Amino acid sequence: MQSRLYLFTIPLIVLVMQGCAFKTNGTQFYLRDQVDFGYIQKIAVLPFDNLSNDEFAAKRARELATTQVLAQGIFDVTDKGEVDSALKDEVIRPGEPIDPTIIKRLGQRLKVQAFLLGSVDRAGENRQGTSSFAEISLTLRLIDSKSALVMWRASGHGSGYSVVDRLFGLNPSDAFKVTMDLIDRLLSSIPRTSTEAPAKP
Repeated sequence: MQSRLYLFTIPLIVLVMQGCAFKTNGTQFYLRDQVDFGYIQKIAVLPFDNLSNDEFAAKRARELATTQVLAQGIFDVTDKGEVDSALKDEVIRPGEPIDPTIIKRLGQRLKVQAFLLGSVDRAGENRQGTSSFAEISLTLRLIDSKSALVMWRASGHGSGYSVVDRLFGLNPSDAFKVTMDLIDRLLSSIPRTSTEAPAKP
């Protein structure tokens, strides 16, 4: 692994060489080999990158990711205001690569063992016949606060389209519900203990 790791551009070949990649139900995720996730008690959720045309998609995804991490009981989470204040002091703007030295400093200041980062790769409305429905594609990653290495990474796509809904004339799920369901599916692949196998999304 290169000594300097940029958190937003991680070559896939490095992930394959130093961990295990899985694919199930349209979701792909990576786990670093020989890592016991039990040492992670508290994390900070950093602002998500937004690569979509929906200006609110990244903020919505960050909020929902924070809520779902707590709801699933995976980790404790530092308050968003405290996180944003620390980022402001470090003069870090969303979308900029974060130096490992800064990651370590933030980890010490916020007293967290890891950071959850994410990117909204796509978000918007799609159309099937006469119906329109929400779609979103997300990538989430968990970064160790001491080494700045990627411990876990997952990507997936969510859609409000449903054949059953169309058959019964039901309204498709909105962007909020589609995003929440996808985040739930991605987070379910994080091991809860050293002996627990990754959940299948």
